Amino acid sequence: MMSAASDGLGPRDRIQLRRLFLWQLGFGVVVVAAALPFGVDVLLSAAIGAGVCLLANWIFALRVFRHYRASAPTELAARIYMAEILKIALVLGLFALAFATLANLYMPALLGAYFAVQVMPALFASRPAD
Repeated sequence: MMSAASDGLGPRDRIQLRRLFLWQLGFGVVVVAAALPFGVDVLLSAAIGAGVCLLANWIFALRVFRHYRASAPTELAARIYMAEILKIALVLGLFALAFATLANLYMPALLGAYFAVQVMPALFASRPAD
């Protein structure tokens, strides 16, 4: 784990980022568990979709928030754009690898799991803490 001095995140930012990752992980587990009754191909497709999303978002956050300085907005904006390009390339590359190596991927489960893990947790993680 990075120290607060090395990544520049304040305690509140760190809590919100951790909360978002936990919600994403939780949704990933739920989506994969929901795919279980539909067979191994659907289960594997959902697990790949959720896993790719989790990995891509984790790498994005590391790229953006490592040595984060809010006092340098131009640098921060450039880091966000570069991290997003890296994230998109990673997602496309991992999906291409999955398609090239696995014959029975189920596209609705793959993309549905990716979408659910990407979008749904943000609706819950952004709520104020109790």
